[in-house]
Amino acid sequence: MNTKPKVLAFDVFGTVVDWHGSIAHEIRRLNLPADPEAFATAWRKGYRPAMARVRSGELPWTKIDDLHRMILNDVLKQFEITTLAEPEIRHLNLIWHRLTPWPEVVEGLKKLKSQFTLVTLSNGNLGLLANMAKNAGLPWDLILSAEVFRHYKPDPETYLGVAQTFDIPPEEVMLVASHKDDLASAHACGLQTAFIERPLEFGKDHIRDDLHLESFTNYHAKDFLDLAQQLGC
Repeated sequence: MNTKPKVLAFDVFGTVVDWHGSIAHEIRRLNLPADPEAFATAWRKGYRPAMARVRSGELPWTKIDDLHRMILNDVLKQFEITTLAEPEIRHLNLIWHRLTPWPEVVEGLKKLKSQFTLVTLSNGNLGLLANMAKNAGLPWDLILSAEVFRHYKPDPETYLGVAQTFDIPPEEVMLVASHKDDLASAHACGLQTAFIERPLEFGKDHIRDDLHLESFTNYHAKDFLDLAQQLGC
């Protein structure tokens, strides 16, 4: 096992906050004529293809808020929803700023903060992450984003950018994430890694089946409280 890191960098969507449950709840609240679970899944499904267009150069640098709106426009058409006025669509798009954290997250982060510097490392833009933190009471020491580095994960510039920000070697940074492709990319850049199980990330009807141990993770935890205990907090 490597020595303890100095900085914990957190993936956010799915790892810290319940994007699927939050969006489905919002669709129910708005009483839109669409299956809430399917709507949430469809919106998130457009995430990677949209980022790929930026990473390939097809689109110029575009922040996630704007990519989310592009995807939302398509999803509204897909579900044949035509009743929302422009201000309502804008407000719906900002649901990503208001996502609810998993139940143990705030307590777990506070425990981890007693010994480590906590930062976000998300593809979400800075304004989104700041609003989310304010809304959910997330005690970050620093908000870092793909927007800072002008690269989306899994580009190496994002992972190495955290180490450069704090002027420490990559092995003194640990990525905390519930997504194995993210962790594998961070591991390839020399970071330590911690996998967090989030079996309900995609909703209760699509329980994740990829929660097994991996060779590229230094820690494997049920949740943030479990990780804090493993790290001696």
